[in-house]
Amino acid sequence: MFEVRRNTVSRAMVLQQVKTDQEELFNDFIFRSKLPDISIPNHLLLTDYVFQKFSGVGDGDSTTTCLIDSATGRSFTYADVQIYSRRIAAGFHRLGIRHRDTVMLLLPNSPEFALSFLAVTYLGAVSTTANPFYTQSEIAKQAKASAAKMIITMRCYVDKLTNLQNDGILIVCVEDEDGDVSLVNGCVSFTELIQAEETELPKPEISLEDTVSIPYSSGTTGLPKGVMLTHKGLVTGIAQRVDGENPNLNFTGDDVILCFLPMFHTYTLNALMLSAMRTGAALLIAPRFELNLVMELIHKYKVTVVPVAPPVVLAFVKSPETERYDLSSVRMMISGAATLKKELEDAVRLKFPNAILGQCYGMTEAGVVAKSLSFAKKPFKTKSGSCGTVIRNAEMKVVDTITGVSLPRNKPGEICIRGDQLMKGYLNDPEATARTIDKDGWLHTGDIGFVDDDDEVFIVDRLKELIKFKGYQVAPAELEALLISHPYIDDAAVVAMKDEVAGEVPVAFVVRSEGSQLTKDDVKNYVSKQVVHYKRIKMVFFTDSVPKSPSGKILRKDLRARLANGTLK
Repeated sequence: MFEVRRNTVSRAMVLQQVKTDQEELFNDFIFRSKLPDISIPNHLLLTDYVFQKFSGVGDGDSTTTCLIDSATGRSFTYADVQIYSRRIAAGFHRLGIRHRDTVMLLLPNSPEFALSFLAVTYLGAVSTTANPFYTQSEIAKQAKASAAKMIITMRCYVDKLTNLQNDGILIVCVEDEDGDVSLVNGCVSFTELIQAEETELPKPEISLEDTVSIPYSSGTTGLPKGVMLTHKGLVTGIAQRVDGENPNLNFTGDDVILCFLPMFHTYTLNALMLSAMRTGAALLIAPRFELNLVMELIHKYKVTVVPVAPPVVLAFVKSPETERYDLSSVRMMISGAATLKKELEDAVRLKFPNAILGQCYGMTEAGVVAKSLSFAKKPFKTKSGSCGTVIRNAEMKVVDTITGVSLPRNKPGEICIRGDQLMKGYLNDPEATARTIDKDGWLHTGDIGFVDDDDEVFIVDRLKELIKFKGYQVAPAELEALLISHPYIDDAAVVAMKDEVAGEVPVAFVVRSEGSQLTKDDVKNYVSKQVVHYKRIKMVFFTDSVPKSPSGKILRKDLRARLANGTLK
C-alpha cells in the first residue's frame, strides 16, 4: 500500500514538472530579425575588419577619400588614414604605451580623433573617450577610473589636466585650428608622433576578447561606469549594421556621411566612423551642430547620409532657412537617442523629400538593438513610432518587470538583448555587470517596450523614468511628444515630482518659442485635452533650455535636481 502510494505521488510530481517545463518553454518568447543572419568575420581584429576592403584582397581603392575636415578643408584617403594611424601607434609605443594600456581621447570632432583611436587599437591598447567640455574633476575621475596612462587633447584643454600631468599621466597635444603648436611644459606634440617610422610598430598578441574601447555610461541606474567593448563585440556590432545585402540601409562607398554628432560618444564612434570606414564611405567631420553650417555642408559636399538626434530633427523642421539650401542629395537620415513621433517624421520628410528616414534604438552596453526604415515617397516600411525590428544575429525578449517572465507580442515589459555584440562587462564592477547581464547572457536594457504582431519594436519609456500616479504608469516620452507638437513650444521635458496624495505627478519643463506669450495654464490645458486624467501635467516651469547629453538624451536627473533645490529656470 505504501509503495503504491509512493509511486503514484512520484508520477504526479513528474507529470507536474513536465507541465511546468512545457509552460516555461511555451512562455519563452524570443524575437529575431526579419532579415536572415549573416556570416560575421568576428575572428578578425577590429582594424583588420574595418580596413578589410583595402587589405589587397578586397575591392577597395585606397586612394578613395576617407576623412574630410570641414573646418580646415583637409582630406585623408584610406591609404593616408592607415599609414598615419600606424605611424602614430609607433609614436605611442615609443612613449611607453603597451598592449592593454589605456589612453584617453579628450578631443572634439576632428581627423585626429579618428587617427588616435585607430593608433591605440593597432597597439592592442584601449581607448576611453571623454567629452572635452568636462570639468577638471570629471576628467580626473574618468582618467583615474580607467587607469589612463596618456591623454590626447588640444592646446585649449590642457589647463584642465595639470593635476593629472603631475600624477604622471602623459599629455599629447594636438595643434589648435589656427595652427598654434606652442606646448605647455611636459606635453608631447601630436605632429611629432606622425613622423614616427611605421617599422617601429610592434605586433602584440591581441585577443579577440581584449577590450578595445571603454566608453562611460550610467547604464540603467547609478553613476557612470566603464563599458568594456571588445574586438569581437565591436566587429559584430558593425557587421550587424552595415554588412550583408541591404543597400537601402547600408552605407556604401559612394556615400558622404556628415558627422556633427560628438565622436567621443560610442554611437558616433562605432555606428558612424567605424561603420563608414568598413564600407569605404567618406566621413565629413563637422566640429559641432550649427543648423546653417550643417545645411551649407550638405549643399557644398552633396552629403548623402545625415545621422541626427531628435533635437536636430526638430531644428530642421522649425527652421525657415532650409529653403535656402539644396538638400536633395540626402538619401538617408538616421535618428537615434529617442523615438521620433509621427508629427516630426511627417514634417522632416517635407524638408528632405528624397531621404529614407531610419530610426535606431540601442545603448552603449549593447550596441544597436533595433533599426527601422520608412520612405518619403513610398509606403512606410515600418509603423510610425517603431524602432524597427531586432538587429540581425541577435535575440530579443521582453520580460515582466516584476516576475521576470518573458512576454508575448503586444505586452510591454523590459527589453532584453543577447548576442556577440554585447559589452564584456563594466570595468572593475562585477556586481553592476551581474545586475545588467544575467546568467543566461541576456542584457537588461532598462527600457520598457513591446514587440507587435509584425515583430516591430516600440519603446514606451525608461524603466526608472516611469511616473507612478496612484498606481498608474505615466510615460514622460508620451507627454513630451504632445508638448513639442504645440506650435509655440520649441522643446520640453517631463519628470516626476513627489506628491503626498498621488505618490508622483508629472511636471513639465518647457522652452517657449521666441516671442511667445504662452502661459502655464495654456500648456496644461493643451495637454489635458488629449490625455486621460492621470496623465495631466500638474505644474509647468518655463526654462531657457532642456539639459541633454551629447547624444541628445534628456538629462532627467538634472531636472529632478532642479525640483529638489528649487532652481526651476
